[in-house]
Amino acid sequence: MVRILIADDSPPVRRGLRTLLELNSDWQVCGEAVDGADAVEKARQLAPDLILMDFSMPQMDGVQAAYEITKTGKDIPILLFTLNLSPQIMELARKAGFRGVMSKAEISKIPYAIKALQRGETFFYACQTGRNQ
Repeated sequence: MVRILIADDSPPVRRGLRTLLELNSDWQVCGEAVDGADAVEKARQLAPDLILMDFSMPQMDGVQAAYEITKTGKDIPILLFTLNLSPQIMELARKAGFRGVMSKAEISKIPYAIKALQRGETFFYACQTGRNQ
């Protein structure tokens, strides 16, 4: 069972992601974080196998939260899931330790991204070109 932490400041987005993820019997949503600081704390408390994180959140954005989580030394794959995907954000995400980045406009690709991260691969999906980089 893969335990997934969802970090997004929007309750409807968190509910939608939970519903989508729980369609896969091998995945379990172990918790939800409402901002970046909450994501860092819940990552420590819950020890998820994977984190699905938004970029733009109050208190601490997703990039800063990823830096904090990777500083703990735990090797948790983190997937950035954002509405505002750009080449600059993709580069920031790579530097922050994200193993994958995708647009919220491509929600149907989430299962592919999670499976790639589970296999130890990266998933930097450029929705403008429709290809995995």
